[in-house]
Amino acid sequence: MFALFKKEVSSFLSSLTGYIVITIFLLAVGLFLWVFPGNFNILDAGYTSLESLFVIAPWMFMFLIPAVTMRLFSEEMRNGTMEVLLTRPISEWQIVLAKYLAGFLLVILALLPTVIYYFSLQTLGNPPQNIDVGATWGSYFGLLFLGGSYVSIGVFASSLTENQLVAFILAFFLCFFCYFGFDAIAQLPFFKAVDEPIINLGINAHFASMSRGVLDTRDMLYFLGFIFFFLACTRFKIQSRNW
Repeated sequence: MFALFKKEVSSFLSSLTGYIVITIFLLAVGLFLWVFPGNFNILDAGYTSLESLFVIAPWMFMFLIPAVTMRLFSEEMRNGTMEVLLTRPISEWQIVLAKYLAGFLLVILALLPTVIYYFSLQTLGNPPQNIDVGATWGSYFGLLFLGGSYVSIGVFASSLTENQLVAFILAFFLCFFCYFGFDAIAQLPFFKAVDEPIINLGINAHFASMSRGVLDTRDMLYFLGFIFFFLACTRFKIQSRNW
C-alpha cells in the first residue's frame, strides 16, 4: 500500500498537475483576500478574521480537487494497468486508501501555506493577537474534513469511467450537490416540515458548525462516515471488475 501511495504522490509531484492546482488555489485565495477590493478583502473588512478564506476555499476545492483526482483510476483503466494493479498482493481497500491518501496529501500541501495568513493577522491586528483563535483553527479542521470529503468523491468518480474529463464533471457535480444541494432541497415548500434533517445531510451545515470553533463529535463522525461511504462505493466498483 505504501509503495502505491508513494507512486501516486510522485506522479503528482513529477508532473505539473499538483503544482498547478496548488498554485491556482494559493494565487486565487491570495488575490481575493489581499488584492481585489470587495467583501472578501481582509484589509477592507477592518477587523482581523480569516472568515473570507473559509468562504472561498470550499468553492475553490470544488473545482481543483476533481482536477487532481480525475486521473487516479481513470488513467489506470485507460492505460490498461488496472488489471495489473488488481493482481498485485494488495487488497482493493489498500488500493483505494493509497490513492485517496495521495489526493488528500495534496489538499494538506495546498492549505499549509495559508497558515501564514493567520500569523500575519496576529501581527496586523490592533491590538496584536486580536483574532478568534478557536474559530480559525476550527475552520481549518473543517476545511481538512471538507477537502477529504471532496477527495473521496473524486476518487469514486474516477473509478466510474476511463475518461478523465467525465470523471472531473461527475466529481464536480457530486461535490456541488453534497455541499449546496441539500440546502436547496430544504428550501422547497414541500420539505419545510423536515428542512433541518435535510440540511444536516449536506456538508455545508457541518462545515459551518466547525467554523464556529466547536469541534463537535457529531460533525467529525459525519465527515468520517461520508468519506467511508464514498471509499466503500469505490472499493465496490473496482471489486466488480473481478466478477
